[in-house]
Amino acid sequence: MKHDRTALFATGLAALLALSACGGGTEQAAVPAPAPAPAESSAAEAPSSSSAPSAAPAGSAEVTAPGTELKVGERAVVPFKYGTDKTGTIAVTVTSIDLGSNADLASFGDKAKGMTPVYIRMTVENVGGTDLAYSSVRLRAVGPDGRGTGVIITGETPQCESESAKKDFTTAGAKYETCELQAVREGGEVGGATYTDSDEYKDDPVTWKK
Repeated sequence: MKHDRTALFATGLAALLALSACGGGTEQAAVPAPAPAPAESSAAEAPSSSSAPSAAPAGSAEVTAPGTELKVGERAVVPFKYGTDKTGTIAVTVTSIDLGSNADLASFGDKAKGMTPVYIRMTVENVGGTDLAYSSVRLRAVGPDGRGTGVIITGETPQCESESAKKDFTTAGAKYETCELQAVREGGEVGGATYTDSDEYKDDPVTWKK
């Protein structure tokens, strides 16, 4: 029948169109999503935590051991304390140890009777770089046997003027020169000078031999 053919054709055409639609869908291949970029290493971004060892402080020096014996002209590096609030490290170089004349002590009057003055000249250097302004260093004369002279005297003479550090004695390398007045009994000899003004050296001083 013509009607049946028409229906069959229509049905076949619909099936063909449906198949064509399905075939078109299979031609579109799925594109995979791009993989995420690897994160940059934080170790590469952060600076290295290790660093070169720091240098020794400016002006540092090896401290002279207690009991050391030096010659006149040699340098000793020693810890130093002045008053209650000034501490640091200094270098002392004894440049000469000389005997004077009793007449040099005329201004001392009868107190200096039977004494011969000893002049200990030195250079003092600020090694540690701490504030040691207006400080002063004291050395003591000893006899040839290394013991004290048995004479106590303080002050100065025109031949031996005592100096203190100036106000700028606060940096490493600062220096000043001074003279320490000591004495021996008349007719006696001087064997050297000692530094004892620090706990480490009270019983075992640094000694400069004359």
